[in-house]
Amino acid sequence: MSDTNLSAVLHSKGDLRLEERPIPEPGHGEVQIAVQSVGICGSDVHYWTEGRIGDFIVNAPMVLGHESSGIVTKVGECVTHLKCGDRVALEPGVPCRYCDYCKTGRYNLCPDVQFLATPPVDGNIARYFTHAADFCFKLPDHVSFDEGASLEPLSVGVHACRRAGVSLGHTVLICGAGPIGLVNLLVAKSMGASKVCMTDISEPRLQVAKSMGADYTVHVNTRDGQAVATKIHQVMETQPDVTIECSGAEPSIQTGIYATKSGGVLVLVGLGPAEVKLPIVNAAVREVDIR
Repeated sequence: MSDTNLSAVLHSKGDLRLEERPIPEPGHGEVQIAVQSVGICGSDVHYWTEGRIGDFIVNAPMVLGHESSGIVTKVGECVTHLKCGDRVALEPGVPCRYCDYCKTGRYNLCPDVQFLATPPVDGNIARYFTHAADFCFKLPDHVSFDEGASLEPLSVGVHACRRAGVSLGHTVLICGAGPIGLVNLLVAKSMGASKVCMTDISEPRLQVAKSMGADYTVHVNTRDGQAVATKIHQVMETQPDVTIECSGAEPSIQTGIYATKSGGVLVLVGLGPAEVKLPIVNAAVREVDIR
């Protein structure tokens, strides 16, 4: 066990520093974690390069990172299901547990959720940090720390595909072939999707998507959402039952609406500008559900 706690601290836009911070002690219901692996989320990059995401603004020094796994090194009072030495993956959003959202199982919507690396809450690109024990999950021996850290972005794909109702035989369009788009591809396939088409402005990303099981890929080289949707229909030879938009780009959201079949579902996952222009009448007339 190291006696230092080197941490990646973002002070402001473009100002990321490695600093020594005190090693935290676990409180009631918490465990201390020796961090082993942390993924770099697009949100971490966005905070670093832009200093904000929408209404979430870095106004004070903040440790980055929330996709993580580690080893339990200390156990706080009343923690009984974990012990020192346990290998765990971490769920980064800790809710209040008492509001209606929490009690009905939609605790991700808790207004008082404390989410790692979301201002002003510190993240965990650090040697040590403490976390609510009930949001730490034991890893089987055959699951690596890197795989454990990947469970958090994978959960985004699970949640999105569940919201979309992806099921056996569905055709699925995924807009954006970045990491989140790729985990949605894996989850959609595992839920029984018969065909999955992926779009992106990057041809190399589409090649990765193809290698991971995408049935079709469409390279986007225009901001005309309707034109891209037409190309998707030609490539797929059908209109997708479900579209999962993972880029947040305005033209891509427009494509999602135009491409989805009447009566289908569009799930918005990507975070882009705070306001976007949408062909909402097209969605309303064709009963495309936007979730």
